[in-house]
Amino acid sequence: MAGDDEDYVYDEATGEWRPSSEMKAQAAAASAARDASGTVLADGDSVVLVKDLKVKGAGQTLKQGTVIRSIRLTDNPEEIDCRHDSIKGLVLRTEFVRKR
Repeated sequence: MAGDDEDYVYDEATGEWRPSSEMKAQAAAASAARDASGTVLADGDSVVLVKDLKVKGAGQTLKQGTVIRSIRLTDNPEEIDCRHDSIKGLVLRTEFVRKR
């Protein structure tokens, strides 16, 4: 059981008092960036595109199966910042990538 000096927070979803550290960990996991299959993404991961994507402003299409290396997470858990050989400043939605 948690230490006696830990703060507890009422969880309205379950109707129970839970340790605040547990609630913070649960909130952090819920806001983590996840790929199309639900796998948690981290900075530096490599991803593969799950469908062809037309890139706005670049006039080209990234094909399904293209590998993107060294992604960076953004403040938005639904977007990742990445680089491709011919496109600088590329931002992809996580729903279109799968962790490699």
